[in-house]
Amino acid sequence: MTTLTSRLERARERLAGHGQDHVLHHAASLDPVRLDHLLDQVDALSLEQVDALAAALDDDGGFVLPADLAPATIVRRSPLDAQWTAHGEALVRAGKVACFMVAGGQGTRLGWDAPKGTFPATPITQAPLFQVFAEQILAARQRFGAMIRWYIMTSPMNDAPTREFFASHDHFGLGADTVMFFPQGTLPSLTLDGKLLLAETDEIAVNPDGHGGSLRALRHSGALDDMRAHGIEHISYFQVDNPLVHAVDPRFVGVHAAHPDSSGEMTSKMVAKRDAAEKVGVFCTSGGRTMVVEYSDLPAALAAERDGSGRLRFDAGSIAIHMLSREFVERLTAHGLALPLHKARKKVPFVNDDGVRVEPTSPNAIKMETFVFDAIPMARASLVLETDRAEEFAPIKNADGDDSPATSIAAQSARAARWLEAAGWAIPRSAEGAPDCTIELSPLAASCEAACARLAARAIERGARLAITPG
Repeated sequence: MTTLTSRLERARERLAGHGQDHVLHHAASLDPVRLDHLLDQVDALSLEQVDALAAALDDDGGFVLPADLAPATIVRRSPLDAQWTAHGEALVRAGKVACFMVAGGQGTRLGWDAPKGTFPATPITQAPLFQVFAEQILAARQRFGAMIRWYIMTSPMNDAPTREFFASHDHFGLGADTVMFFPQGTLPSLTLDGKLLLAETDEIAVNPDGHGGSLRALRHSGALDDMRAHGIEHISYFQVDNPLVHAVDPRFVGVHAAHPDSSGEMTSKMVAKRDAAEKVGVFCTSGGRTMVVEYSDLPAALAAERDGSGRLRFDAGSIAIHMLSREFVERLTAHGLALPLHKARKKVPFVNDDGVRVEPTSPNAIKMETFVFDAIPMARASLVLETDRAEEFAPIKNADGDDSPATSIAAQSARAARWLEAAGWAIPRSAEGAPDCTIELSPLAASCEAACARLAARAIERGARLAITPG
């Protein structure tokens, strides 16, 4: 108890020096276990960072549209030389490429009370998202004869259940020692005047630090050290909600690593926007640097502008698929948080001085986060590679409507139909030309159209998932 008392006094003195000693208001009512828990959080706080966050509240942080904003230069699909694919394949075979998936979200918006990666996502067998990506990685290992490691960023909330899910599925045959999990970092939520909040009498209110925090998490978790130890030079970044993503794409790797206009530090994929109002960030340039402008920051008039061919000028929609060099991430994270903070006013439940939990009816706090695309202009040169929406982008974000399980399942089935037809399979189609069937094609059968022709029949004989239902 003496040790706990002395810890409490040290914590109180340290907090008071930064005007945050109200955090210990309920300390006297806490039992030793709960007090120890609270003091652990206080000890882990960088109060200098809290000061900086509080100071940043005075900056409105609003986006200022650059006067020289222009559409980004895009590497279009059709003219790509096969050399980029060959170069990428060589890097994959040499074990220089790893996969990194951001998977900190819960399936709450989908009515799924578990990590989003466990959500049943495929058209017929309802395989979970995690399985879809695991099969892609396993298929790439088999195709290229290389070890492709998988790094997965969870969140403090879903880290344990994610690990348990993988363990219960024997890590989908990948090997537990080749899949590394680590939780996302957090930032304290602050009141509008810069004070820390208590989520419980023994719990400081925090929020995830955004997908930009994934880069810092790579360093703090030891993942970058692990990559260096295994000779990994390039990181394939994607998010858990898009089952069409190509987790290992040799063409993308090759363009990133060897294209003369690339620095090999950060390269991104884009799809043409569905329309001017689609809610996706847009790749632009300013001051000779590539950047992403959020849809809410791009004036409607600019978003609607068209070029001479009738195409939207600002049509390069960001789909959260990137290649990064390990050395670039090491440089960005060498001295703490390198990315700018984005602030949002939110309703954050808190415990007041009387120990009563309050559910605010209006925004009472600021949550701060970072975005991974803010690293793009920090690269010496950054390319944007065009891809086809129907080929690589069908996220599961909403329970219904756009970007829902229904739209993603339809896209998965339609892509499988195209691949199988190209491989010589007869696919029934409706009078309108849509597949008159539902198809599920496991990545173990084919992970791309080119692979489908040479792998489908042989893989299906081995028992890989291929299911077709009529209608």
